[in-house]
Amino acid sequence: MANPETAAEGTDASDGESVRVWLVERTYSDDEQNLVILVYATPDGTRYFRKERALTSFTDVRDTTAAVAVDPGNLGAVDDPDRRERYADEAARMAAAHDPDDVV
Repeated sequence: MANPETAAEGTDASDGESVRVWLVERTYSDDEQNLVILVYATPDGTRYFRKERALTSFTDVRDTTAAVAVDPGNLGAVDDPDRRERYADEAARMAAAHDPDDVV
């Protein structure tokens, strides 16, 4: 089980514990039909996790939660300072308004 502080703060641990990331962006792909792109970020906005979902039908129910726990190795770096700030602001907003398992 992940350390609650690690998950809550969005930092990674050397022993492979998961990192909690918050939903910061939801877009629809221009290149692919019926593809939703979800971007989750650490609370400081420095790292992100991207998840793509094909929307196959209206009966295909897969909830999108406010936060997910991911392996630190699956996180990418956010190099752009403006994007990093935007992700940090949105992650803070989501964390203040939602529990991690809330469907959004």
